[in-house]
Amino acid sequence: MATFLFFVGMYSYGQDVQGSWKGNLSVQGTEMPLIFNVSMEDGTYSSTMDSPSQGATDIPMDETTFANDELTIVFKQAGIKYVGNLDGSTLNGTFYQAGMEFPLVLEKTEKTIPGNPELPSSDEELDALTKLDQGDYRYTVEDYFAKPKASTFRFSPDGKYMSYREKDENGKRHIYVKDVASGVAKRVIEEKEELVRGYGWINNERLVYIMDRGGDENYHVYAVNLDGSNQKDLTPFDGIRAQFSDLLKDDKDHIIVLMNKNNPQVFEPYKINVVNGEMEQLYANDDPANPIAGYDFDKDGKLKSFTRIRDGVEQDIYYAKEPGKFELLKSLNWKDSFGILQFNYATENPHDAYMVSNLENDKAEIVLYDLKEDKIIEKVFSNDQYDVSNLGISRNRDWELDYFSYEGERNVIVPVSEYFTKLHNKITAKFEGKQYSIPDATDDESKYLIFVQSDRLYGVYYSYDAEKDEFTELYNLMPQLKEEDMAEMRPISFKSRDGLTIHGYITLPKAALQGQKVPVVVNPHGGPQGIRDSWGFNPEAQLFASRGYATLQVNFRISGGYGREFLETGFKQIGRKAMDDVEDGLQYVIDQGWVDKDKAAIYGGSHGGYAVLRGLTKTPDLYACGVDYVGVSNLFTFMKTIPPYWKPYLKIIKEIWYDEDVPEEKAIMEEVSPVYQIDRIKKPLFVVQGANDPRVNIDESDQIVSALRAKGFDVPYMVKYDEGHGFGKEENSIHLYKAMMGFYAKHLGQQEITTPLRD
Repeated sequence: MATFLFFVGMYSYGQDVQGSWKGNLSVQGTEMPLIFNVSMEDGTYSSTMDSPSQGATDIPMDETTFANDELTIVFKQAGIKYVGNLDGSTLNGTFYQAGMEFPLVLEKTEKTIPGNPELPSSDEELDALTKLDQGDYRYTVEDYFAKPKASTFRFSPDGKYMSYREKDENGKRHIYVKDVASGVAKRVIEEKEELVRGYGWINNERLVYIMDRGGDENYHVYAVNLDGSNQKDLTPFDGIRAQFSDLLKDDKDHIIVLMNKNNPQVFEPYKINVVNGEMEQLYANDDPANPIAGYDFDKDGKLKSFTRIRDGVEQDIYYAKEPGKFELLKSLNWKDSFGILQFNYATENPHDAYMVSNLENDKAEIVLYDLKEDKIIEKVFSNDQYDVSNLGISRNRDWELDYFSYEGERNVIVPVSEYFTKLHNKITAKFEGKQYSIPDATDDESKYLIFVQSDRLYGVYYSYDAEKDEFTELYNLMPQLKEEDMAEMRPISFKSRDGLTIHGYITLPKAALQGQKVPVVVNPHGGPQGIRDSWGFNPEAQLFASRGYATLQVNFRISGGYGREFLETGFKQIGRKAMDDVEDGLQYVIDQGWVDKDKAAIYGGSHGGYAVLRGLTKTPDLYACGVDYVGVSNLFTFMKTIPPYWKPYLKIIKEIWYDEDVPEEKAIMEEVSPVYQIDRIKKPLFVVQGANDPRVNIDESDQIVSALRAKGFDVPYMVKYDEGHGFGKEENSIHLYKAMMGFYAKHLGQQEITTPLRD
């Protein structure tokens, strides 16, 4: 009994610290709410942190202790520590981060989570949905959506090391560095609760990587040595979004990063020491009403040009004819394309640059331009059907121009230099019928990483040794998916009802190729402006095909890559003529005899999710069911909840979408906002949302679910509280697609699938 009393007294002596504690952290005049949620299990304390202003919830803390009425919480990854003394319902304490101290008083509060917690379907309800996907299928959902065991291979600049992601048994994808000569690999970046969103080499000794918290898109930039030592948050500020800008190949100790540190609405460039974190602000974006939207640095890290948005819709391009002296070069509309692809270091003129421009052509083209004289030197590449926007230049061979590329029905690479023409011919001969890209090469171009894929091949990495003229397979990302079992993705084109030529893709299961009319999933893309669907391996479409469903992807008006006129034809037509194009695409594939007109589902994410809701209200008899993934339901609330760094572009957003201050457009917004047309929905709907989504607030999904359920609809609703705009975590994605397959099985009807059982 004495021992038991000692145990209880040890943990409950004094006051109870369990529960949620809320306070405001004052940083540079900005009030930032923080909440710590403290709990105890089996005598051990743990805690999570919520940052409502960042849309992040339940971030797990590394250490939580409570003794003698003093609470200590440590979050090592962000360099955060909080120490507070408990006095009744108040914690009086100090918040420490990056060598700074801030007073932080916390008051006892009730824990809240984003959205209405009463709305999401229970795990049991969603599991019942997943069980409806029954069949002797060769491939499982995991086969398509489990992240590859290894991926994202990169050479160190000198080629002595190779880095890559490797997944552990818990689904975490850590970054490893392997000594090429010895083959010895070491884990240098550990992925914990938060996902490593991207990484790369800074120099031969150090790597950079990016993470946010809970999908809130407030990215931090970190650096670490190739042996895992000296890990450092280079942007250690709460409530900011950092964007990697420029790698300075000739200055191995610095990179350029953009941050909205001084004002959440605008980004400014900082030169940051990647070893000690010292930073220097390179330019002030000090006019939020007319913000700088893009910066152009040369290879030495000198700012040579920037583009300022004026009056919300115009763009002024400034260029430094003399170092540091910026003069107005051009005043353009935001719809104009005129941007620097790369400065031309192969000439003695320091003002030459390769530009992408649509000022003299409907399709974007590449021109060589004299920025000082403000004139075209030469039009170097264009295509009469598609925008052209990329080129390759060899730093190793004195800045020789290697190739141009553009996206047509497929990706097209047009070699220019003799050197690259030989390399291109070797690769295309080796991998006939496939697409390739070059994700990386050593600085001396002795080794290349080649990534090969097709509509039926997820992707294989090869290394190419230029000195030995030898290809070596490094890694097949999805070896379990056999090419011969995958479905064909076929480019299509058709005329819209008002005469536009519309392009897209249809992925056809084998039953359709054999003359059977199959169900179809219509999949409008996100964006919508400037985005397009592309040819290549699409895990969603392949999963759908494995269950007997075709997938239709339409590059409707406002999609990118088809010229300025096609893009602008879709302005003020979101939910209207853009949806007409999707419907016309569905009619086209019905007319081809490929699909069953009575078994068409509609599914999409972001704008695609909006298109699902709009499709079910605009043409309520056309679709058998819909799956809305982080989609907008109310254009009015969508405009009011955009992230702060979008607000400088609100006028542009209103020119693309609609402006509620214009009476005629306000009426259109009501017409095309699905939440106002609920009575027209008559088909089943499945809604999916990330709770921390900063772009499409969870309220967009809550609104539609609440309204439909009030009408008696059974609406499955999946919410993940550790995700943002689209699911990044493997287990969440797999759960989504399993539930989606069950939903389709229920509402599209099972097909006779003749594929063999899984071996």
